Amino acid sequence: MPHRALIGVGSNLGERASNIHEALERLSQLPDTRVVRMSSLYESEPHGDAKTWFVNGVVEVETEFKSADLLKKLKAIEEAMGRKRVKGKRWGSRIIDLDILFFDQEVVSGRTLKIPHPEIANRRFVLLPLAEVAPQQSHPELGQTVSQILATTKDRKRVTLLPPSAARKSTA
Repeated sequence: MPHRALIGVGSNLGERASNIHEALERLSQLPDTRVVRMSSLYESEPHGDAKTWFVNGVVEVETEFKSADLLKKLKAIEEAMGRKRVKGKRWGSRIIDLDILFFDQEVVSGRTLKIPHPEIANRRFVLLPLAEVAPQQSHPELGQTVSQILATTKDRKRVTLLPPSAARKSTA
């Protein structure tokens, strides 16, 4: 029986929307994995060490992979697309970022994998597209739906819907 995963996607380097579409194409080519739906794309104010605005979205997939194996596949896609990780530096600029937000109703608290993603409630740039794709998704630890979390988040960074034309072609 396939698993349902909700994956956050983001980019703030180069052709940001194109990077996201390429990552989704690569994701759809994984064996026993099907992209079910994709949110609109949103432009969001930089976070952490990043200086340029991000383009973000959320994709729902069905997959036969277990969560840890899916994480390995996502990291391989990031690497193949040229993502460079800088040791000791978080929230910097990146060509592509793929994060498992939810995986079924699993709660995982490993060193390299945490599900649900621990920053969901603090990130409007995640919550807006997530609410578009899965508004009634229940957070297994907070006991609230994505819509409820969005309504109460304290994050006030700017997040705006990209028009369809910009969602196809977007630069940093």
